[in-house]
Amino acid sequence: MTTGLRFGAIPANAVHLCVDMQRLFAEDTAWRTPWMPHVLPVVISLCAFRPERTCFTRFIPARSPGEGRGTWRRYWERWASITLEHLGEERVELLPELQAFVPPARVMDKVHYSPWTDARLASGLMAGQVDTLVVTGAETDMCVLATVLGAVDLGFRVVVVTDALCSASDPSHDAVLSLYHDRFGQQIETAECEEVLDAWR
Repeated sequence: MTTGLRFGAIPANAVHLCVDMQRLFAEDTAWRTPWMPHVLPVVISLCAFRPERTCFTRFIPARSPGEGRGTWRRYWERWASITLEHLGEERVELLPELQAFVPPARVMDKVHYSPWTDARLASGLMAGQVDTLVVTGAETDMCVLATVLGAVDLGFRVVVVTDALCSASDPSHDAVLSLYHDRFGQQIETAECEEVLDAWR
């Protein structure tokens, strides 16, 4: 697989989009992502580098089972233990180590895998003339995947930081990274944090 920043330096006005690094994925829940503590130091280093260029997303579960439209209703019946009335609203918070970056970092809440179904994120980035996104977070094969593919459709250059991603499924994590290389090579670059930081200075 070809990795690295094939299309040059990362512009100063790029945004670090950190996906769903929340307590509900790190703590003892049905959605616990075992690798999250391991990637957290890498995510912290990116946040600390450009906190004012960082935007966190948070996945907000339904309040109770059976809420939601279409298949989301069935989804929240299946994942009743993750609904707010069972989980507790405090579990949707960012990991404590990341809360320290807000502000100047921003937080955007979403109720689906993708942050793009609400036009506020895209319109805000475009108003700021942002054309490059540096993506980290969880899970590689769920919300990160939805974030990345939506960004591609909107025309952003996407840089995925491979050592700052995590998933509950190692095979799916690996498969998604292979997919980026095999099918999206003109729009998605993958690189480790050290290379990203060097290219963004």
